[in-house]
Amino acid sequence: MPELPEVETTRRGIATLMPQQVLRQCLVHQPKMRWPIPPNMNELVQNKTVLACERRGKYLLLRFEHGYQIIHLGMSGSLRSVPLDTPRLKHDHVEWIFDHARFLLHDPRRFGAVLWHDLRDGPILKHPLLAKLGVEPLNSEFNPDYLFQQFANRNASIKSVLLAGQAVVGVGNIYASESLFKAAIDPTAPAKSLSLAQVTALHQAIVETLQQALDSGGSTLRDYKNATGEAGAYFDLFAQIYGKAGQPCPRCATPIQRMVQNQRATYFCSRCQNVNT
Repeated sequence: MPELPEVETTRRGIATLMPQQVLRQCLVHQPKMRWPIPPNMNELVQNKTVLACERRGKYLLLRFEHGYQIIHLGMSGSLRSVPLDTPRLKHDHVEWIFDHARFLLHDPRRFGAVLWHDLRDGPILKHPLLAKLGVEPLNSEFNPDYLFQQFANRNASIKSVLLAGQAVVGVGNIYASESLFKAAIDPTAPAKSLSLAQVTALHQAIVETLQQALDSGGSTLRDYKNATGEAGAYFDLFAQIYGKAGQPCPRCATPIQRMVQNQRATYFCSRCQNVNT
C-alpha cells in the first residue's frame, strides 16, 4: 500500500505542475472505487483553478477556491503525469486534463478514492476521513513527550497503535516494522509499557525511517509508482528486515522472523527486539 512517503513523493511531483493551472476536465471512467465518486465531479471542478496540492496523512488534497478533491491511492494505486496523447490503460480510472499536463489515477484493485469536500460544509480538516488522524510525523509537534503521552493508556501492541494512525499518522506497515527494529522494541509490547527512553528511541527511528523513504522516493513493494511513473528505492536501499524472513539480522545474525499481527505481516529479530517466540 502506498504509505506517507509514497504519497508525499506523489504530492511533490504533482505540485510542480498543477497549482495555479486551470483544470479543463476531470474525467471519471470508473466511479465504483472504495467509495463511489460523485457523479457530478467534473461539473464541480471543470474550468476551475487548482490553488494548491496538499496532503494530510495518506490523503492527497487538491485545493480549489470552493472546495477540495480528496484522493486516496488505495492498496496499489498511483497518480502519474503523462503526455496529453498517451493512451489510457485498463486500470486508469480517473484523469485530470490541463492545457499542458494530464494526470491519470491508476488503481487495479479499486481501493482508492476521489471525493469532494465543499468548503460550505466546514474546514477540510474537519472532514470525517481526516478529523481523527494523528500528528504528522515530520512536523515539529511530533516529539518524544507527545508520543509518550499518546501511548500512556493504550493496551494494544505498539505495532498496532502505530498502524492505527491516531497517535501519529503515516507510519505504515513497512515503516513500523523497520522503526521498531531500529529502536530495538518488541512489536508485541503494549504501547503503555514503553519507557520514555524507548519512546525517545522509537521517535528518532520513525523520523529517520520516513525521511530515508521520502528521500529515496518511497518503497518499491507491489507496483507503486510516483508522479513521473518511476518506482521508489527505499526497500532496495534501506529496508533492514521487512520482507527478509530467514535472512540474518544485520546486527546479530539471528534469522529474521515473520509473524502476523492484526492481519499484517511483522518482521523482527527475536534477539535484538527481545521477542518471545
